[in-house]
Amino acid sequence: MAKFLHSMIRVLDLDRSIAFYQQAFAFEVKARREFSDFTLVYLSNDESPFELELTLNHGRTEAYTHGSGYGHIAVTVADVDSEHARFKSLGFEPRDVVEFKEDGQLLAKFFFTKDPDGYEIEVLERLGRYQ
Repeated sequence: MAKFLHSMIRVLDLDRSIAFYQQAFAFEVKARREFSDFTLVYLSNDESPFELELTLNHGRTEAYTHGSGYGHIAVTVADVDSEHARFKSLGFEPRDVVEFKEDGQLLAKFFFTKDPDGYEIEVLERLGRYQ
């Protein structure tokens, strides 16, 4: 049986990206690997063993394109409204909070934000299947 391990994104400024993920989601650096052409940094927190791998390709100066295939990564939080307010106070410019309901029952409550490289992140309240 397979187990999710990590997801990788390419970044232009490793320090800026690490700071964002630390402030936004309390992700900490779990491992860092330096190679001649690139650096890998693995981030996670105690909520989940799943890691986000940041890849810095040395010498790259132009922004990466996300193409038409990239969607988003998602995290869950206890209270979306308080996290939304916190993100605003940090200057992260989150989009509005959205609620999905079916037959009057709340299925999902979330907002989207972007990291410094423009990657979309969905922040969901822990509810139903989104635990």
